[in-house]
Amino acid sequence: MAQLTLALAKGRTATDTLKLLEEANITFPDFDKKSRKLVFYSADQAIKMIYVKAIDVTTYVEQGAADIGIVGRDNILEANADLYELLDLKLGKCRFVIASLKELSMAKGKNIKVASKYPRVAENYFQKKGITAETIKLNGSVELAPIIDMADCIMDIVETGSTIKENGLTILDDVETISTRLVVNKASFATKTQAIQRFIEQIKAVLE
Repeated sequence: MAQLTLALAKGRTATDTLKLLEEANITFPDFDKKSRKLVFYSADQAIKMIYVKAIDVTTYVEQGAADIGIVGRDNILEANADLYELLDLKLGKCRFVIASLKELSMAKGKNIKVASKYPRVAENYFQKKGITAETIKLNGSVELAPIIDMADCIMDIVETGSTIKENGLTILDDVETISTRLVVNKASFATKTQAIQRFIEQIKAVLE
């Protein structure tokens, strides 16, 4: 059976994802998150795992450098990559929200300035509402933007919403629930169908 290349996102869900894979009898004996190594092999050598930044997973998969990727849906939506999203691993559940210091009119034709780590997602959200949004890309501490009057609101990911509350912001709208997903390169799905389906079935068996 063909060897698969798996792109796994670094970050908060990596440990839970590896635990899920282990429960599915897919283990990486030489993996150590403290190591500077970026490539690891499964115990049976059937899978080569590349350990990369979450934001890059969809690129590796879309470009065919990885057959399969495991990454949060937030990154999938922002990348808008041409790939198959086949399985919800139900890990790292959180949600996209719109938050602001003040009430905002969401009427059609309004102009809004929004700060976000996810400008594409923000633009799509406001476009569907008929609102013109000027997006400001920030890589961290987006809650600061309304406080210093740099933006009217933010779009960000929250789990509990405590950071937003602590900074005096109020959630105005829940946009979408997100979680960790499994994505597949389209060409790989055609040429390595059996191996990919077997991988997915192993994980499904644990999830069910």
